[in-house]
Amino acid sequence: MKKILLQTTIPFNSNDWTVDRFSFVSEYLSSLTDENGTHLYAITSRNREENGRSDDPVLSRLDTSGYDQLWLFGVDVGDGLSEADCRAIQRFRQRGGGVLTSRDHQDLGISFCSLGSIGAAHHFHSKNPEADPSRRRVDDTESPGILWPNYHSGSNGDYQRILAAKPIHPLMQNDDNESGVIEMLPAHPHEGAVSVAAVGERVRVVAKGRSKYTGKEFNLAVAFDSSPKEGMKGRAVADSSFHHFLDYNFDPTKGCPSFVTEKPGYGMLENPQAVEDTKAYLRNLAAWLS
Repeated sequence: MKKILLQTTIPFNSNDWTVDRFSFVSEYLSSLTDENGTHLYAITSRNREENGRSDDPVLSRLDTSGYDQLWLFGVDVGDGLSEADCRAIQRFRQRGGGVLTSRDHQDLGISFCSLGSIGAAHHFHSKNPEADPSRRRVDDTESPGILWPNYHSGSNGDYQRILAAKPIHPLMQNDDNESGVIEMLPAHPHEGAVSVAAVGERVRVVAKGRSKYTGKEFNLAVAFDSSPKEGMKGRAVADSSFHHFLDYNFDPTKGCPSFVTEKPGYGMLENPQAVEDTKAYLRNLAAWLS
């Protein structure tokens, strides 16, 4: 049984995107079994905590823990990871641990920048912007308080049609669809930016979305294969928005923090394929990162 740590980069706050709002992911992964009925994954969910050195007591020792994967949701705006946390996460991947990093618009999750090649794949407003200057502009114009990157893939609670990059990556496969690939994922009004920015690693874009406002394509997920020659035995994924994993984006009746003012949609509740595609993405992530 693989042990997966689901963690946010912020302490508990009932009015924020803390880990209790990712319960669908935890419950679904915990339910998965093999052909013999044996559970595949043991899930631990936690928010950031700090010891006397401002380090997270779990993340700062992740490489010596019993976890096989880290699913890290970047909800902070600069203080979500200490230097010791980042070093331990990189050592964790060096020894073979799988790492998923997912953030959101503007500078949410900006502490990821200190995660080496994974950090280089995430682009923010005030640090490590996208290389193309034409992309450094507002995409979602309905939320004036949110700056780029903020690609508009749809309303919270709705689904977006996605493009699986070719050749099709294992993360994007879904044999239940006639196409053989995942076609939909949860939408969000302002997704972050990820790209292939690593040098010397086996990394590529695996899925893209399209802005409903500008029609511009943007990357949804970038996958790093293991690169033993570069000292990275573990795989990793850089995902553009933690809203792909939130309870609220599967079912808006689950509620959201008070700072969310955009009107939600209900496409995920009304379209079973969108839910099944997202479940396939979760299954594929857990299996591939293993």
